[in-house]
Amino acid sequence: MTTSIAIELNGEPRELAGPATVADLLAAIGLDARKVAVERNLEIVPRSTYAETALASGDRLEIVHFIGGG
Repeated sequence: MTTSIAIELNGEPRELAGPATVADLLAAIGLDARKVAVERNLEIVPRSTYAETALASGDRLEIVHFIGGG
């Protein structure tokens, strides 16, 4: 049985099929995990733990995408 997870992503409500991890969320929205920083409930999530960091209803996430230039 799949459950739904209600999170806030960059200030916008979002529903996810659960269970899900930070890595799952990044894949679902098409972001390269190597090029983003993720904050979950006011704490930075280390990139090395994206696949193990489970999301729960009520989590507030901020994702910042790095853009190169020169």
